[in-house]
Amino acid sequence: MDSYGLVENKLNKFKIPFQVVEHPPALTTEEADSFIEGIEGVRTKSMFLTNKKKTTYYLVIMDDQKRLDMERIKEITGEKRIKMASEDSLMEKMNLPAGVVSVFGLLNNKEKDIQVYFDQEITKESRMSFHPNVNTKTIFLNTNDIFKFLKSINFKYSIIDI
Repeated sequence: MDSYGLVENKLNKFKIPFQVVEHPPALTTEEADSFIEGIEGVRTKSMFLTNKKKTTYYLVIMDDQKRLDMERIKEITGEKRIKMASEDSLMEKMNLPAGVVSVFGLLNNKEKDIQVYFDQEITKESRMSFHPNVNTKTIFLNTNDIFKFLKSINFKYSIIDI
């Protein structure tokens, strides 16, 4: 089954409604935003981070217009050093190439060893958008359904102020 098919099947299995917009490949958040103008929902970006020793991994989800404060993330996680994870780590942990990272990549994380963080600012929005493991589609879901999805696949998450 293809990467998107896995996402669609899981959402249907958990009876989570969603809206999909197909578009040309989007390599940046700006490009993706241009394909979904006028559709309600916060545009998210998901960053896959790791500590220096690559022993702990983090998925940080926030508004795509916001800049990530790495010092704040270090404070929240208790890490001395934190950085963007490599493409190799992304492939190993989520079976995804760079540019399509989202909560849906957690479907491929068999070890369930990625810590998930949402910026509290976006949790106040009614809907969120993500790439569903491909960069040729954008999927919109109700915010509460994102949390339902994570619970359904046995992932805990934290809501943080970044």
